[in-house]
Amino acid sequence: MKSMEKKSYMLSMLSLMRPGQWIKNIFVFTGVIFAKAFEVPQLLLEASLTAFAFCLVSSAVYIFNDIIDKESDKIHPEKKNRPLASGRISFFSAGIFDVFLLISGLLLGFFISGKVFLILILYVILNLLYCLQLKQVVILDVFCIATGFMLRILAGTWGIGIPPSKWLLLCGLMITLFLGFTKRRAESAILQESGAQHRKVLQNYGDTFLDQIIAICACCVIIGYSLYTMSPETIAIHKTDNLIYTVPFVIYALFRYMYLLYHEKGAGDPSTDIFKDRHILFSVFAWAALSMYLLSGHTQ
Repeated sequence: MKSMEKKSYMLSMLSLMRPGQWIKNIFVFTGVIFAKAFEVPQLLLEASLTAFAFCLVSSAVYIFNDIIDKESDKIHPEKKNRPLASGRISFFSAGIFDVFLLISGLLLGFFISGKVFLILILYVILNLLYCLQLKQVVILDVFCIATGFMLRILAGTWGIGIPPSKWLLLCGLMITLFLGFTKRRAESAILQESGAQHRKVLQNYGDTFLDQIIAICACCVIIGYSLYTMSPETIAIHKTDNLIYTVPFVIYALFRYMYLLYHEKGAGDPSTDIFKDRHILFSVFAWAALSMYLLSGHTQ
């Protein structure tokens, strides 16, 4: 019986870390892919370690957020089942584990480079401000989320010695804003009347307003990425003008995501939705496969 209880406790601690959210740290590898740095083993190793450091630090941030939102999570239809809100993990145990993950992630970042360490510190400060106050400020709350993704991209470029592309940063910003606002739209639809109680900022968002912002962000993603593929700078770096053929996969994935949001009541969590819908999954893998093929120089 004790072994079963110990196993259940360990699984609860793992759940507290939200490993499903670690997929977000794939943004760290964006610069490695589009700068063709994957051909340099040292840079690939540093990017991998940086992504792992973000996994540790982001898990620490999630635990801190769960501690702050423990009471409000209890009235959420899904979040009430989280380890802290359900009572499976004590406040004290969560706090100790939180500190351990934070220190471990920061030390790993310092080992990689001073720049990665600085970015991780900024990420922690941003998320502390977000958890304590900024998540209640309309529009700014989503910009904070997008900034977290931008810091991941910077850590995987500037942090390990790869010059970040302005096009890369622009496209990254727009796609993360799109995902952030669609998540707010999904939360508003799911929570309905209880949404204002759980996440107060939702009462400041109207469905029409969110729909307009989502449409704008989707357009910016498509236009920004399309211009990136046709940019003389991009063509000169990658020695191919064929990246334009990856654009349809981006458009289809965005439109499919919006379809799930408005017709299937999905698109609630981008980190899991990508694995739930085979259309989006196919588009992402097809885009990645074609991009890697074109960037590898097979079309020269």
